[in-house]
Amino acid sequence: MMKIIFFGTPTFASTVLESIIKKNTVIATVTAPDKRKGRGKKIQESAVKKVSNENNITCFQPTNLKDEDFNKQIQKLKADLFIVIAFRMLPKLIWTIPKLGTINLHTSLLPNYRGAAPINWVIINGEKTTGITTFFINENIDQGKIILNKEIKLPKNITAAMLHNLLITHSKELINETIELFLNKNVISVSQENSQTIKIAPKLSKELCRINWSESINSINNKIQGLSPLLENNQILKDVSICPSAWFEIKIQNIIKRVKIQKSEITEIKNKNLKIDSDNISYLNINFDHHALSIQHLQIEGKNPMNIKQFLQGNKIDDSIEFL
Repeated sequence: MMKIIFFGTPTFASTVLESIIKKNTVIATVTAPDKRKGRGKKIQESAVKKVSNENNITCFQPTNLKDEDFNKQIQKLKADLFIVIAFRMLPKLIWTIPKLGTINLHTSLLPNYRGAAPINWVIINGEKTTGITTFFINENIDQGKIILNKEIKLPKNITAAMLHNLLITHSKELINETIELFLNKNVISVSQENSQTIKIAPKLSKELCRINWSESINSINNKIQGLSPLLENNQILKDVSICPSAWFEIKIQNIIKRVKIQKSEITEIKNKNLKIDSDNISYLNINFDHHALSIQHLQIEGKNPMNIKQFLQGNKIDDSIEFL
């Protein structure tokens, strides 16, 4: 029997944790401290803590990973393997504890898209494929020796939310395949390539998510999809850190409001004489040189997300409207 300690926080991590628990012995989890959220400032537990409680697994919530007491508690458990998914950077004094090492699952085909937001950047950059990778943690973020990886084709018009859910399914399979290698003492790891051509996935910022209308139509459409929380059924994935939405500002009757775009399509231009074209019933297009960006789903500041028909019912588009 191999004893595992799992490190993670969000739903992505907790869903993979559930699949690990079904086949393996998880003796403890480590997650973020509880936080107060929402208007009522109610205390909310992380998704990983909820799964831990449901399965009677000890859950640690250290504010400082270098805390001496926390370190001693973890060492006493004598785990064989640590698994890290969607968690903050571990100090060396933690990831060197287990005899088999500490492994991480990353949502890209390493060495490309190292960093905090690989799900977003592969779509923003217009990639045709992505993947997942399991690797040993070392001193450098996302640069340890690779154990297993899997390439995944990106469907056309996939959003960040859709890719997030697709990768959960593949991640459950790959993490259990990786654990199986440890159980069979058959782990072979390969060093990562390091070069200046490697693409990175830096943390998303508010300004990075802003739409620049002087960019190409393809770049803007990719950014919208790569930041979108919209799922196939037009439901919203409620994880702002993964899907903050691309945004711009609109000026209506001298009032400036922020608008998040959650779905768009590249279509034919209906009226070449207009920059902003709408029938004020069913469509709103932004015209470029040869094609139009058709806004399908959005959220105006202070309102709930809505489709374009719902938006146009309360907002008429005319010459006084400005896209900033």
